[in-house]
Amino acid sequence: MKLWIQALALALTVAWSAPSAAWWWDSTPSNYTDTRYPVVLVHGMFGFDSIAGVDYWYGVAEDLRKYGADVYTTQVPALDSTIARGEALLPQVQAIAAVHGKVNLIGHSHGGPTARYIARVRPDLVASVTSVGSPHKGSPVADLIYGSPAESLAANLGNALGGLIDLLSGGGYNQDLRSSLQSLTTQGSAEFNNFAPAGIPTTACGEGAYSANGVRFYSWGGTGVLTNVLDPSDALLGTTSLAFGFSQNDGLVGRCSSRFGKVIRDNYFMNHLDEVNQALGLHSLFETDPKAVFKQHANRLRNAGL
Repeated sequence: MKLWIQALALALTVAWSAPSAAWWWDSTPSNYTDTRYPVVLVHGMFGFDSIAGVDYWYGVAEDLRKYGADVYTTQVPALDSTIARGEALLPQVQAIAAVHGKVNLIGHSHGGPTARYIARVRPDLVASVTSVGSPHKGSPVADLIYGSPAESLAANLGNALGGLIDLLSGGGYNQDLRSSLQSLTTQGSAEFNNFAPAGIPTTACGEGAYSANGVRFYSWGGTGVLTNVLDPSDALLGTTSLAFGFSQNDGLVGRCSSRFGKVIRDNYFMNHLDEVNQALGLHSLFETDPKAVFKQHANRLRNAGL
């Protein structure tokens, strides 16, 4: 009986993370995330701003705003090439920068290279680019699917899902999974890195330049896969992680591939969805709350005058 009670208590604790439960002793200053320039969030593949009240960046934007940040969530094609996504992002950044001068771009997954595109073509609009779990040197998952016999089926299913996501979120974009996959292969990523090399490590698993053309570069990522027994998305990421063999990864992106600019940390016990506090805030009890990582980074940008 005692063991049963302990197991139930552990499951409930995993579902309700400690940082959330301890709201009553929060001593974070009210201006902790008050950056000079606004934070602009850029989603990854199959991403969106909000669907039926559920945000892609689950609770992140609200938490940053609570402590002083101006935050904008952008929407680009859920599925398309890095350059096409960047071109869709550019007018949104221009509109925000017209009011605030510059922006701090934070991109998750494919959103990282998408943000780098803006820093490459309009560095005057960008104070910093931060990537979160982004495959800067490609992903074995994309390598495995692109050009394989399964590509056609994957493209049909992916484009249908991407179209549904776009419809529900009001994006109005065409979807192109094949172009997404090509951009995220090892070869496609290398081609984009030739176009936008700033911040990319020149060694296999090093750090890149911390800044270029007046833009600061940062990154962080995870190496967890099965992080919460109550999160059904862990099973999917557990399957895709098999493409990495014995290399550390978050289910979709390898540890070394996530490194860009100044590496804050590359081994959080988070999987690819935990990094943006999905699904619905379910993440490991034994790792920092993802929202806290974003808050700490906003404070880092604030202290850097960004």
